[in-house]
Amino acid sequence: MFYTSTRDKTVHVRSAEAITRGISADGGLFLPEEIPQITLSDIDELSKMGYKDRAKKILPLYLTDFTKEEISDCVDGAYADGKFSSEKIAPLYSFGDGVEILELWKGPTCAFKDMALQLLPHLLTTAAKKAAGGKKIVILVATSGDTGKAALEGFRDVPDTKIAVFYPNDGVSPMQKLQMVTQEGGNVAVFALNGNFDDAQNGVKAIFTDKNIADELLKHNMMFSSANSINWGRLVPQIVYYISAYCDMVADGKIKNGDEINIVVPTGNFGNILAAYYAKEMGIPVKKLVCASNANKVLTDFINTGVYDRRREFYVTASPSMDILISSNLERLLFILSDCDDKKVRKDMKELSENGVYDVGESVRKKISDLFVAGFCDDVGTKATIKKEFDEKKYLCDTHTAVAVNVYYAYREKTGDKTPTVIASTASPFKFCAAVLDALSPDLSDVSDEFKKTEKLSEITGLECPRQIASLHEKKIRFDKVVDRKDMADEILKALL
Repeated sequence: MFYTSTRDKTVHVRSAEAITRGISADGGLFLPEEIPQITLSDIDELSKMGYKDRAKKILPLYLTDFTKEEISDCVDGAYADGKFSSEKIAPLYSFGDGVEILELWKGPTCAFKDMALQLLPHLLTTAAKKAAGGKKIVILVATSGDTGKAALEGFRDVPDTKIAVFYPNDGVSPMQKLQMVTQEGGNVAVFALNGNFDDAQNGVKAIFTDKNIADELLKHNMMFSSANSINWGRLVPQIVYYISAYCDMVADGKIKNGDEINIVVPTGNFGNILAAYYAKEMGIPVKKLVCASNANKVLTDFINTGVYDRRREFYVTASPSMDILISSNLERLLFILSDCDDKKVRKDMKELSENGVYDVGESVRKKISDLFVAGFCDDVGTKATIKKEFDEKKYLCDTHTAVAVNVYYAYREKTGDKTPTVIASTASPFKFCAAVLDALSPDLSDVSDEFKKTEKLSEITGLECPRQIASLHEKKIRFDKVVDRKDMADEILKALL
């Protein structure tokens, strides 16, 4: 299996190099030159396995330059006993009406990013031995909330690595912020940024492709890599959990092998739903991929029109991990659906950077509409959904999962499509306690202390707050620096050198 770049299809590297580098030197994203296939017979076999064994079968299809033993060690280290609060790692919760909630937040930071970011450090350190020539790896991350903490926790004190995270100062939940600024570890650095997630993401991309900075790191035997979903090593573990969800539905008798399902994903940067697309293209029978957005509905508008236009008002919402106007992973899909036309991708990305808009054209637009449907939900609808589903089903959604649930049922009502459906649930509701509590009991919204809010939420729902969130008040704040985008590179070099 070889990998190319979305902006230069003459690039031809193995997975170890793609994972180690994170992003191509031309600014494009690495992706496999072909999509491996699994058959219904393979699904039968996988359905008899647990999550770790499924991962050990699926990952080698993409990581062909890793040995069987290396993959096994990486998976065992990532999903070791005790790291996740569910033995199934990514369990399904039967929601009724043929709907399954795929709970992806049973890991150490209570967010779906753990599914990949517990594995990535193992993949990256293994890949670096093959492709980095003994250099130390510097992980550079822009986060809208969950990736930052999950990456910090995953790479904490990993030998021969350092990690620096930038988050929008006013664009994450209080709990997300506390998780990051109290992060332990001798190799970590955390910065708040004056700006939104797109500012952080664009700043990180600029640093990645700055030759002067790369040369400065090289003097100290260091090189950059990424833990964002622009890194293929972040995205490939996410493919596993969609295949695993289908296998669980088969194993539990909820569908027959070969039956179609729909997959609904709340997404801002397009990585999580792109992983579902790869699972479909590999052979999982998927009828529709439902892309759910919050008020920052740039993806909804794009899927419905074929025009990507970030020239719009930016909203700070109750689902901050989706507060994004530049969806980086969409570039991979556009490369595939344009028949690997790197010139067109370069042109579109240049248009986006310079003018804030591009049009994919009729051919690609048609392919997108065949694969995806899209909808959005604002904060009013999000909170109404949280209350409705808890009152009626006693299931407590976080703000991002609620967006997906809302968009799914609107799609179902409009189309009458009752195909069995998996909805990706991306975070514990206690990570977004203020908004969830306000949805259930607006009269309690005047409670000012974040930890008293978690106590109230636990009290009125009967659910226990995860230990790793409840214990945050005991931790010391280590990182309180707020920087401007123009200073990001200088701050990185100061922290590293």
